[in-house]
Amino acid sequence: MPDIRLHIDDSGGDGRPVVLIHGWPLSAESWDDQTDALVAAGYRVVAYDRRGFGRSDKPDDGYDYDTLAADLDQVLTDLDLQDVTLVGFSMGGGEVARYIAAYGQDRLRSVVLAAATPPYLLQSDDNPDGPLTDDARLEMRAGLEADRDSFFDEFTTGFFSTADGLQVTEEQRQQAIALAQQSSQAAALAAMDAWATTDFRDDLGAISVPTLVIHGDGDQTVPFEGSGRRTHAAIDGSELHVVEGAPHGMNVSHAEEFNRALLDFLAR
Repeated sequence: MPDIRLHIDDSGGDGRPVVLIHGWPLSAESWDDQTDALVAAGYRVVAYDRRGFGRSDKPDDGYDYDTLAADLDQVLTDLDLQDVTLVGFSMGGGEVARYIAAYGQDRLRSVVLAAATPPYLLQSDDNPDGPLTDDARLEMRAGLEADRDSFFDEFTTGFFSTADGLQVTEEQRQQAIALAQQSSQAAALAAMDAWATTDFRDDLGAISVPTLVIHGDGDQTVPFEGSGRRTHAAIDGSELHVVEGAPHGMNVSHAEEFNRALLDFLAR
C-alpha cells in the first residue's frame, strides 16, 4: 500500500472484481446498496475509503489526482486484481480517468462513470461548457471553511435533491452527513479544489475499454449537460444511461435502477 493506510472493504471470493470509488465527501460505506447487489450477483466487490476520508489515514496532503490515481493503482496492485471493472462516482470518476491515462488498462475489463465530474467542471475561456463558475467554487470553499456543519447539511440536501425537492429519506441524508463528518477538514478542502479545477479532457481520450456513463437528469451538483453528456461524447463507443428524475446521489435515491443498469453492463 502507499505510505498511508487505506481502509479497504473486500468481499473476497472468486468472482470478477468490481472496484467502487466513492464520491466527495463520503466513504466506501456510501456504496452499501450496490455492494449487496453485486455480491449477490457473484462479483468480488472492493471498495476503499479515499485518503483523508472515512476510515483511511488522513495526511495533510496528497489530494491531487495524480496522487489519488497512484493510491488506486496501489490498491489494484497489492490485491493483484485483474479483469477489473472500475466504478467511479462523482469525484471518483476523475480517479478512474487519471488512473487510465497514467497506468493504462492492462488490469481492466471495463469502467463505469457515475454522476462523474469529468470532463472538466470549472468554467473558463477554453471550457465554456463547464458547469461550475469560479465564483461558485470560491463561495462553496468559503462555506466549508467558515462552518463545516452547516456546509455539509446544505451540501447533502443538494446532493440528494432535484428541482422537485429531496429524493431520499431524512435518515438517508443524515447517514451521508455522518460519512462526510469522518473526513478531515484538510482533505475535504484540498479534494474539493481537485475535483473542481482538474481538467480530465485529455485523460478521457485514453479510455478504450467498454464504458458506461450513468447520470441523473436532475443532478444539481454535477449537472448532466456539462459533465455526463460531454463525457459520453468524448469516449468512443461509450454507453449512456440517463436516470430520469434522479439527483446527484442516484445510487441511493434510485438504487434499483442504478443497480440494474450496472449489473446489465457487467453481464455483457
